[in-house]
Amino acid sequence: MSETATVDAVDAETVARARELAAEAHLVVVKAGTNSLTDEDSRLNRVKLDKLVADIMDLRKRGKNVILISSGAVGAGLGRLDQETEVIEESQALSTVGQSHLMRHYTQSFDRYDQKVAQILLTGKDLDTPERFTNFGNTVETLLEWGVVPIINENDAVATEELRIGDNDMLSASVAIGLDVDLLVTLTDVDGVYTGNPKENGDAELIDAVGANYDAVQRLVQGSTTAEFGGIRTKVEGARDVSEYGIPAIIAGSAEPDVLERIATERSVGTIFVPINGDDDE
Repeated sequence: MSETATVDAVDAETVARARELAAEAHLVVVKAGTNSLTDEDSRLNRVKLDKLVADIMDLRKRGKNVILISSGAVGAGLGRLDQETEVIEESQALSTVGQSHLMRHYTQSFDRYDQKVAQILLTGKDLDTPERFTNFGNTVETLLEWGVVPIINENDAVATEELRIGDNDMLSASVAIGLDVDLLVTLTDVDGVYTGNPKENGDAELIDAVGANYDAVQRLVQGSTTAEFGGIRTKVEGARDVSEYGIPAIIAGSAEPDVLERIATERSVGTIFVPINGDDDE
């Protein structure tokens, strides 16, 4: 994605309708990527984490239920041990160090708002096995009834393929679809989906909405890499999957001021994937 390209715009009425649905969402999945929580040295950044928590509490104050899917365990482990790694087994071990570190800071940050949190670790098999998923869904439902914010992460200590491919992007989409939520918000270190790589090309433009233009957007992101562009390919694929189930999805920048509040008030932020109603009518 070193070059820019042209993507047809989704019509304004369709976008406005999607933003209204997003604002009205009662049950929201918020996914935060590793780069949204760690610094350049892969150490957990408490300022970024506190900002994320404040944004989530903006939604909680509006009476919305939030499920947080958080990356960052491996990154937090890297920073905690100052240990470089290149093999999957070491990443799995680092995740076990980083996960407790990550949850300790989440607990402290949410405590400022007297908000209780709970940790749930999942693998793809937990989502694919009906009995396991039923148990997972019952647990989440109970936690939400108690007013607790579930914090979900990939169980990196036992995951292999999931750790290398897709990470929590596809996990968040699967959870959103399986629990039939009202909105998926993916927060990352770029402000949405662009016509080129904004980190390399100043002419790259933000794509406001994705719908009937999905094929063109998909072609744009095919050449991107996880390391260089925030894993935008899996984020786009996950958002599209969710939209095909009639659920709006938004990819937005975690550093954007009041990012979740802006979504809840129908303001334009990031890239919205409009729900598909069977005819992809834009």
